[in-house]
Amino acid sequence: MEELRKRITGEEFDYQALLDGLCEYDRPRDKITALLKKGVIIRVKKGIYIFGESYRRRPFSRELLANMIYGPSYISLETALHHHGLIPERVEAMMSVTEGRGRRFLTPLGLFLYHSIPEQAYPIGIDQVAIEGERSYLMATPEKAMADKIQAERGLPLLSQAEMRFYLLESLRIDRRALGRLDPEAVFLMAERYRSRKLRLLGGLIAKLAGRNGQEQDGDE
Repeated sequence: MEELRKRITGEEFDYQALLDGLCEYDRPRDKITALLKKGVIIRVKKGIYIFGESYRRRPFSRELLANMIYGPSYISLETALHHHGLIPERVEAMMSVTEGRGRRFLTPLGLFLYHSIPEQAYPIGIDQVAIEGERSYLMATPEKAMADKIQAERGLPLLSQAEMRFYLLESLRIDRRALGRLDPEAVFLMAERYRSRKLRLLGGLIAKLAGRNGQEQDGDE
């Protein structure tokens, strides 16, 4: 076990890293089965593992696991909105965005959800977040998380800045000051990539809250 921990320094790892860590064994698959039965390692899903509680050097990252479980993907929607301090409630499910098909994975570590967005909207507004142990994961910027959330609400009619403001401040309980600190130009760019009138409204509202002159506004308060 000590040798395995030297070879696998992170708490989250895939099947290939596990095989490499057990390279001295003639039958590594049998050893993996034994490690699973003893709780030395835990299978999150096929091909993705973490160390058992007694063998961890630090807490595992559900965010990093979300990137590994299904990709390409990045953390977004309510999970990222809470991380950035835009909404007060912490959501139990780990919510991500992907350019592939939407998926859901119920694992020993909880529910991981993946919402599909258009390919042209995917690459922008993604940050790399560094965590302990020289690890990192991908997460939406505050502007991208907001854009992803609004676009995910496909049946929600938002036809004016007044309706957009009510939805954000009353329904989502977005912090007004945090909303005013967002970059409207980044939102306008996302509106182009999403081809979204709702996001143009959002950009105009953010500019107004920040005391700027909104651009490309499609409605009045």
